[in-house]
Amino acid sequence: MLFHNEPSAAHLTAGQRAEDWALAFLQTQGLVLVERNYRCRGGEIDLVMRDGGKIVFVEVRYRANDSFGGALASVGTRKQARLIHAASHYLTTKHIDRPTRFDVAAVSPDQGKLALQWIKDAFQTG
Repeated sequence: MLFHNEPSAAHLTAGQRAEDWALAFLQTQGLVLVERNYRCRGGEIDLVMRDGGKIVFVEVRYRANDSFGGALASVGTRKQARLIHAASHYLTTKHIDRPTRFDVAAVSPDQGKLALQWIKDAFQTG
């Protein structure tokens, strides 16, 4: 799904703006924020959200250009492994036993605006 909007506050880094913007977009799609920037040794999750009965771990990627494959291509197997590790740590630490999903929100500039591509179920744990 693609979504376009104006970039916000100039004092924020591009990555922070992308994350704020992705969060706002996902909330308009009915997802509810549970936690932001969850960190553990060996991994980090940008957004932990709830979509109905599922816990959704969202990786927000910003790329100014596609010279290295763009935002989506930057979530390779190594990054996926770190996300899976952090998600497992989160679920164990918070004592949560619910279905999960890994989404990617890829944000990139498009004609002076931001474009967002939301990929639900971007990858699996096994």
